[in-house]
Amino acid sequence: QVQLVESGGGLVQAGGSLRLSCAASGSIFRIDTMGWYRQAPGKQRDLVATVTQDGSTNYANSVKGRFTISRDNAKNTVYLQMNRLKPEDTAVYYCNADIRTSSSFWSQRYYWGQGTQVTVSS
Repeated sequence: QVQLVESGGGLVQAGGSLRLSCAASGSIFRIDTMGWYRQAPGKQRDLVATVTQDGSTNYANSVKGRFTISRDNAKNTVYLQMNRLKPEDTAVYYCNADIRTSSSFWSQRYYWGQGTQVTVSS
């Protein structure tokens, strides 16, 4: 059984900062790409940022230069540092991870966290 547990969401004024964390636990053999997605009310879930096991990153255009994704492989944890937040960043943020639970290729699947609310007031 694998779990992703997020923390760090909350209410912040526009221009402020928040740092999200997501820790993976359970029967983990290997974690490949980890990432953050967000979903605003009435909208689809969109990619925010991803980071590979060797540290290569990818960002949505809307957050480039403001958000930084990083990971600690020893702790099976991914972070999202969010600076210069805007009201349009308000959403539920979800952690996602590509995890294998054994050496078998067939054990690979994507896992989601439960989500953490980020609200940016104007």
